[in-house]
Amino acid sequence: MSTTFKVKFWEIKKRAGRKRPWAVRWLTDKKEHSEWYANKPLATGRLSELMQAVRDGEPFDVETGLPVSELRRRNSLSFLEFSQSYMDLKWPDAAATTRGSTVEALATAAAAFVKDGVGRPSVTELRGVLSRNLLPPTTRDLELSGEEREVVDWLVRNSRPLFEVTDAVLLRGLLDALASKLDGKAAAATVYQRKRAVLFNLLSYAVERELIPDNPLTRVKRKAAKVVEQVDPRVVANPGQVARLLTAVTYVGRRNLDRGAHLAAFFGTGYYAAARPAEGLALREDDCTLPEEGWGLLMLGESRPAAGKRWTDSGEVHDRRGLKHRGRKEVRPVPIPPVLVHILRDHLDRYGAGPDGRLFRSLGGGVVSSSTYYRVWEEARQYALTPAQVASPLAARPYDLRHAAVSLWLNGGVPATEVAERAGHSVDVLLKVYAKCIDGQRETVNKTIEGLFEA
Repeated sequence: MSTTFKVKFWEIKKRAGRKRPWAVRWLTDKKEHSEWYANKPLATGRLSELMQAVRDGEPFDVETGLPVSELRRRNSLSFLEFSQSYMDLKWPDAAATTRGSTVEALATAAAAFVKDGVGRPSVTELRGVLSRNLLPPTTRDLELSGEEREVVDWLVRNSRPLFEVTDAVLLRGLLDALASKLDGKAAAATVYQRKRAVLFNLLSYAVERELIPDNPLTRVKRKAAKVVEQVDPRVVANPGQVARLLTAVTYVGRRNLDRGAHLAAFFGTGYYAAARPAEGLALREDDCTLPEEGWGLLMLGESRPAAGKRWTDSGEVHDRRGLKHRGRKEVRPVPIPPVLVHILRDHLDRYGAGPDGRLFRSLGGGVVSSSTYYRVWEEARQYALTPAQVASPLAARPYDLRHAAVSLWLNGGVPATEVAERAGHSVDVLLKVYAKCIDGQRETVNKTIEGLFEA
């Protein structure tokens, strides 16, 4: 560390057009430094702190421009330690799937933001101990193997100080790590955006704790691939194709406990009620109004997404959550057509409901795993579709039944507000996500525009 007592300050200046326009600028032995603040009182307070350090006769670090005491205080907390404190803050109220994705993002970041110490473990080893042992608050006290202990000890010694995220070169390297897979190939744009969002929130928390002056991600830009948010119209099956698929499901595993027939109604809720798979898995008999004739009603109020035992409070694979983007106890009523009413009534007559009222259960009475219903769906596609269609994206996932339902409603003239309410979307998101799946309107629009020119 090179230090100096030669420190010179400039007057506080305002630069228009910046989110934080008020600049504190100073020199340490001819090296210029600056910090930017949202308002003048904050900038004035910071300038006073620095000037007080000079009056106290404190040396300044030439490279960072900080008083030595402040630099030591900031360097005392490593990126790993701060990531752990961030996980402690977020863990109690986070959904299990959010816990998992947050740990994944911070494991990627913490494995990359290290010094080049002797005996550096592989990235795979570093991410492994971070995601299994160091980041989840519930696993930090678990006994480590000898090899794991060596990796942990190296990581603790070589995790960079948190304050070094303010270095643009180091931060850009960190972003490169978030954008790469373990094999060095580019990660999907959605993966990078999700991990970057976690890092952004982590650094915002560091600003809140006054450990860094501002969030450096607002200053360092990295061009990323565009995230596709719209549904690919190629995945959307038409009513005839869906009917064949749902029939084919009943033929899957006829010699093996009717594993397909038991899930036929589950897939039916995805199409006729536009239910997400996790919502269908949570459906109980009490949630269903199933008259002998006419329309029925589903009261969707719970979701059972697969998260993994490490991330749930119960230790089960499936979390127990409220509906996506809604309050924990909020319910979404979905009117269902007679065809689904009959499917669900037949299902209850044949299989009944479990002790907890759930309609769809594994052989052991638990929640049906995604691997189970995916295998059934893949076999059904082989039965119902042509070889060319099987090789295409058409209805490739059970979730695509929901896309088929929403697209059908929109193209059939159902008001967007009603479709959004039934599907559990906002109208804005609905029209944005399904923009490419709304057909049959171009000719009408063209005629309208043509009429305007002729008026």
